[in-house]
Amino acid sequence: LIGGVPQNFGHSARLTESEYFVIEADEYDTAFFDKRSKFVHYSPRTVILNNLEYDHADIFPNLEAIERQFHHLVRTIPSHGKVIFNEASEALHRVLKMGLWTPAESFGTSPVCDWRLVEHEGARLFAGGKEVGRFELSLPGEHNLLNASAAVAAAVNAGVSAERAVDALSRFEGVKRRMEVKGEVAGTKVIDDFAHHPTAIEETIKAVRSKYQTGRLLAVLEPRSNTMKLGTMKAQLPGSLVQADKVFCYQGPAVQWDTAAALAPLGEKAEEFKDLEALVEDVVSQAEQGDTILVMSNGGFGGVHKKLLDGLKSKFGA
Repeated sequence: LIGGVPQNFGHSARLTESEYFVIEADEYDTAFFDKRSKFVHYSPRTVILNNLEYDHADIFPNLEAIERQFHHLVRTIPSHGKVIFNEASEALHRVLKMGLWTPAESFGTSPVCDWRLVEHEGARLFAGGKEVGRFELSLPGEHNLLNASAAVAAAVNAGVSAERAVDALSRFEGVKRRMEVKGEVAGTKVIDDFAHHPTAIEETIKAVRSKYQTGRLLAVLEPRSNTMKLGTMKAQLPGSLVQADKVFCYQGPAVQWDTAAALAPLGEKAEEFKDLEALVEDVVSQAEQGDTILVMSNGGFGGVHKKLLDGLKSKFGA
């Protein structure tokens, strides 16, 4: 059960004959009558702590409050279970120092990691100093390789060999709305991604850059999550967009802060719109053959992907 639709299965949830169940969890509150984080209800045997940053500003006052909820999650893991955590996250180290009663393994690129990703002569995964496999993922970006490393560690804890787990991931086709190519017109691709937090925006741009290296990258952004609408992360937004060649930001009616002022550090690279049709028209007018248009929003964005593709077909006569 995950918050997305894997291309291999076509559904966000499946119930099989397996004794194992995999669930995507986060720290958002359970319901209006239960303000505990959702993940404290799941009682996992194995948990992957992938990352921990400040988000959900409508729920949590600061990062420390989220760390406390992660501590509550760790306390629910049985002593015969396993905690698999991102070595690079300082916040996760603070969480584990609050109390850890379960064996833990780290993943990342550092030599100290139990599961170490080495991007030299391909993406190789090491465990205990021994190479256990080479990743051949359909999804680009180091963050996806790290996700895969954590998945292998969890699979091994469930009894799957590391070699078999690495091989299985080579056939994973990705998830809808995660660097999903919505269409291509005259060599110009329109890609959809769910990225809405500055860190996710930066990593997504970096990954798309690595995969589509010809042409320019035009970033089309809608600040739509509750955290982004509140403007909590607006100071980090320009830095997350610096690798894009052009930035087109849509300030919807729920966004009460000035996107133009927030993106001013990007200079002429960034343009802001309060009218979606005007944004589409401007993106299409500036698009060149071979460009990659990366659309980032955690909502439907007014069907902007189809509008962009229709506009490109009209422009290029495709």
